[in-house]
Amino acid sequence: MVGQLLLGLTLLVGLHELGHMLTAKWFGMRVEKYAIGFPPKIFSKKIGETEYMLGAIPLGGFVKITGMVDESLDTEALKKDPEPYEFRAKPAWQRLIVMMGGIIVNVITGIAIFIALNYYYGESYLPASEVKYGVQPNEIGQELGFQPGDQIVALNGKPLEKFEDVYSMDVLLGRDSYYTVERNGEQVKIPIPADFMDRMADNKDRMLFVQPRVPFVVGEVVPSSAASKAGLQTGDYIMSVDGEPTQFFSDFQAAIQKHAGKPVAIEVERNNKVLTLNAEVNEDGTLGFYQKPLLSYATRDYSIGEAVPLGTSQAFAVITNNIKGFGKIFRGEASASKSLSGPIGIAQIFGDTFNWYKFWSITGMLSMVLAFMNFLPIPALDGGHVVFLTYEMISGRKPSDNFLENAQKVGMVLLLGLMAFAIFNDVFKIIF
Repeated sequence: MVGQLLLGLTLLVGLHELGHMLTAKWFGMRVEKYAIGFPPKIFSKKIGETEYMLGAIPLGGFVKITGMVDESLDTEALKKDPEPYEFRAKPAWQRLIVMMGGIIVNVITGIAIFIALNYYYGESYLPASEVKYGVQPNEIGQELGFQPGDQIVALNGKPLEKFEDVYSMDVLLGRDSYYTVERNGEQVKIPIPADFMDRMADNKDRMLFVQPRVPFVVGEVVPSSAASKAGLQTGDYIMSVDGEPTQFFSDFQAAIQKHAGKPVAIEVERNNKVLTLNAEVNEDGTLGFYQKPLLSYATRDYSIGEAVPLGTSQAFAVITNNIKGFGKIFRGEASASKSLSGPIGIAQIFGDTFNWYKFWSITGMLSMVLAFMNFLPIPALDGGHVVFLTYEMISGRKPSDNFLENAQKVGMVLLLGLMAFAIFNDVFKIIF
């Protein structure tokens, strides 16, 4: 979990800072240091005019360009007249490109990752037509208005084709979004409340507020588990638990939870025969087997010509969803403490097991988020420099070095405060 986060961040930060360094060198600026991570120093090597460093604190990185007021707040060189190789001696448009270099590289990286994922892995999805038995809502799904057996037929008036679209951020973060379900032969509209994302943040199951009602058989049985000791075998169809019918896996989960830590009689069908097995349910309400869903998933492969526009659209959707999320926070429809995550929260998204598809999906998302966050007009971020440079290009007047230094200090205080809030918020979520 932590290792995946560090690997992803190191890759993205390294590429971001590389964007700044390459554009600076392209315009003849002197780059004194290229660093991934913050001091204390683990490794460094000087090549030409540039020191390349790896720091022990892997939560960022930086490029030190001569004559630029940056997070180092080293302004000693600014007391002298600018040299031709300094950042401040170059035209505003060149300085603007240098400041945008990291953001541009992160955007390109994010797009490239999503394109590659679509081209290499294609897409596996559950067609809405396969969810013949409707959905099973959890507590938050029932609060929203879903009932067991509801069939979701449309999102915001558009027919539902892929069941996974039920969890689309475009729908959940949109304004006046709604589901259309078929219930007892009638169509019912279920509106999504403005504070729904906050409600999900309080729910341990998060996105799974509704799940397909899935007929199932026993898949892999964990060796030496309660299921194994009871005699469950791969392919068994579980008919009931202590006399309670279990047509769907959600039914089985609910029934077995009632007998956590207790013995229970399980009726199964095997080779057209009905058997009764006695099992000792684990304290956590499980037996120790994997279900095999009796639903047919569809797969689709994409050519490179199809993957390029699809991957590009998915990458920019990350940014638009972030904008929508911030909009909800500013409108008071979502809580910042529930919506924002720091490094601990991001590490939890990666999970405990390593999967290349999941790793690259999250890394691609983080690359776009990093680009978006760096573009915010906050001093000390790239976006703050972009604002000042844009002002200079429009007005023809350059902000004083003293102003830039003070703005950098204010920005650093803001960033450190935001980082402290994010880390404290992550810890608070875990504890409470």
